[in-house]
This record gives sequence, C-alpha cells and structure tokens, in this order.
Amino acid sequence: MNYRHAFHAGNFADVVKHLALTAALLHLRRKDSSFAVIDTHAGRGAYDLGGEEAARTGEAANGIGRLDALQGEGALGEYLSLACGRDTYPGSPLIAAALLRPQDRLVAIEKHPEEAQRLKAALARIRQARVEEGDGYKRLAALLPPPERRGLVLIDPPFEAPEEFAAEVEALRVGLKRFATGIYLLWFPIKSEAQANAFAGEVLNAGVKKALRIDIDLGATVTMPGEKDRLAAAGLIVVNPPFGFAEEMRAHLSCIAPLLADKAKADVRWIAGGE
Repeated sequence: MNYRHAFHAGNFADVVKHLALTAALLHLRRKDSSFAVIDTHAGRGAYDLGGEEAARTGEAANGIGRLDALQGEGALGEYLSLACGRDTYPGSPLIAAALLRPQDRLVAIEKHPEEAQRLKAALARIRQARVEEGDGYKRLAALLPPPERRGLVLIDPPFEAPEEFAAEVEALRVGLKRFATGIYLLWFPIKSEAQANAFAGEVLNAGVKKALRIDIDLGATVTMPGEKDRLAAAGLIVVNPPFGFAEEMRAHLSCIAPLLADKAKADVRWIAGGE
C-alpha cells in the first residue's frame, strides 16, 4: 500500500471534504425517514494526531489544527465539535457514524486488510455501521439502491494510480443508473486546472443533472526539506446537493479559508443545474 492517509489526515482537504459531508448529512436528517451512507474508500476511521505519521508531515497542524479557536453554527459547529481539540482525527466513516440516528445506517468499505481491521475496531460500538473489506468500486453497484431510497455516497479514493479519475467517474455512472436521486460526494486532488476541469466535464457526461463544485486552493505549494511539493489544492463535486447546501458551504468556507492559509481561496459554483 503506497498511500497512507495517516500522513494527511486532518489536512486542509479533509477539513473541506468533511465539512461538506457533515452539512449534507444534516440535511438528510431534516426528514424523519431513514437514510443510508456508503463510504467506498473509508480508511481506518481514526487517526492519531500525536503519532509519528502526523508529526512527520505537519499537515493536520496546518489543517484542523488552525481551527481550534474557531466557533460556528450549523454544519460548521457540528464539524468542529467532532474534529477539533482531540488527540485523534475522525475520518469520514466516524463522522458519518456520529451523525446517524437509530433508523439510519452506514456501510464503510476498505480494501486494505490492515486498515479494514482498524476500521472495524473504530466502529465496533456503532450498531448501525457495517464494515466491508473489499474494493469499494466493485461493491458499490451491489449496495444500490439502498432499501431506504434516501442516502449519500462518498467516493474518496487515494489517487494512487493515473486511472483513478476514470474509475471515480465510472463508479458515479453506475451509481446514478441504480440510485439516481442519491447525494454523491466525489473528492479529487487538483494538481492542474486542466485536469480538474476535464474531470468535472466527465462527471457531467455521466448523466448528472445537478452538481456543485467546491474547490479549496491554499494559493502556494507547501514544501519540506527532502520532500516533493505537497498538494495545495483539492476539489469536491457534489451531485444532487440538497436545497440550500451551496449557500451554506459558501458561508462556512468564507470563515475557514483565511485560517488555513493567508492566500487560501474557496470557490463554490454550480456546474450543472442550480437553485
């Protein structure tokens, strides 16, 4: 396994992604009817911010660590309560699990055996959560549509291989055919604007009717001695975002972006449909 999210957990990209996840789940909770959450690349669930991996990169300190004094309402307040001031950073499955009601459920999929075992331990006390060890891309179709007919799918691959963009689009295409009304969150790194725009175009070609793109750009590439340039920009495409989600994210990100970096910019724009 070349990629270990423990080195990057709680960084600027996680902050934006997990804030969006929190906001979308709170929207789903507004109705009494149950919903399902499917996390296709769930990771280990909890990440030790005092451990060697986090200390080596310092990404959490420059991400969630910069928000310790921040206060907020709504989704921002909920996310901060889950992620700030803790020795461990909660990955997406733990954030989702914390927001489940008794009638809701989570399926968290992780391909790598060691990470899957850690995830099972992290979610062991959550009755509504199930961990599957397997390929999230391959498992997704079998899990859709969820019996609840309401829900969210998070597709957050590690981007270890060049074909990851295409695989993510194909997963969305398959998902929409089986569960057209679901909320889909697709994370992606931005290493070139042309590549990011091409990915957004392929997402639209997958049959998307309504989609929002959220970008966070630190404005400069962060480097450390002996290391290659680190990721300084990332994006999230939200398919079928709930009503009011776009304005809510704009408001929250206007508070967060200046704290992440002096030149950081956040952009929330419709790429299909709108309100």
